[in-house]
Amino acid sequence: MNRMFLVTGGAGFIGSNFVRYVLRSRPQAQVRVLDKLTYAGNLENLADVADDPRYSFVQGDICDAEIVQQAMQGVDVVVHFAAETHVDRSILHAGDFIKTDVHGTYVLLEAAREAGIERFVQISTDEVYGEVIEGSSQETDPLMPRNPYAASKAGADRMAYAFFATYGLPVIITRGSNNYGPYQYPEKLIPFFVSRALADQPLPVYGDGRQVRDWLYVEDHCRAVDLLIVQGKVGEVCNIGAGQERPNIEVVRTILDELGKPESLISFVKDRPGHDRRYSLDCAKIHLLGWQPQAEFEQKLRETVRWFAEHQDWMQRSLARSKAYFEQWYAER
Repeated sequence: MNRMFLVTGGAGFIGSNFVRYVLRSRPQAQVRVLDKLTYAGNLENLADVADDPRYSFVQGDICDAEIVQQAMQGVDVVVHFAAETHVDRSILHAGDFIKTDVHGTYVLLEAAREAGIERFVQISTDEVYGEVIEGSSQETDPLMPRNPYAASKAGADRMAYAFFATYGLPVIITRGSNNYGPYQYPEKLIPFFVSRALADQPLPVYGDGRQVRDWLYVEDHCRAVDLLIVQGKVGEVCNIGAGQERPNIEVVRTILDELGKPESLISFVKDRPGHDRRYSLDCAKIHLLGWQPQAEFEQKLRETVRWFAEHQDWMQRSLARSKAYFEQWYAER
């Protein structure tokens, strides 16, 4: 079907992978990316599709109503990835997260309502449920975010639902687990620790490193979002998880093993405030639609580690944009 997709945050990690996925799997689709190109947005992430005539790029802030209205013209489907996403940064600068994640989402929803789009996919996160010590979170569970990032995403999540309930905007909300894969900005665990290990620098592991996350390969996530655009029920939430729960310390040890680096590089540091011990998603709903994750975690983790090791120039250019942040955050750790 010849549809125009607007992908917000399409120059970021998951967004750029989704752009590639759509252009590859939907030959007649057109994709317009709207991205502010902050520290995590990088046109290098889209270099391989830059010459595709079906792709176009608009630089702008989702909080800018005029830019958003222009980008929305002719659009059928909005897939909203744009957000401030890093928990550590949210602890330092919570206001930035509220502005982008909540107000920016409102601006997009309002423009989508005026444009009469067919689908608006709000990309949320498992972190909105808060800490899950036992069992798994269902879509109907209460939201209990425990850090400013998670709270900002919960606000955006519920704002999207409110536009469905109040105005009839055809919204679908996804709540995904921890993504990993190529092009992830190197403030996140896997690429950050790869960069540190390659430089033989200590790997600062929070607390005891036993925090558990469910690791979802980015292409599996893209397939799930694409499926929900077609088969998802408007006004509903759908969890997207891989069922690959691992303690952080196990992930760190696999990274070191793949790089041939010693475990002596691991340095246990002061835990961050409000650090959730475990997330876990009940994904029965999306399984009923026929989606299952295809990636086997350890294999794809090792492939991802090698990808970052082979793209050290990209890594270093990316890290340079956040030098001040890393110095501030880890000064006391």
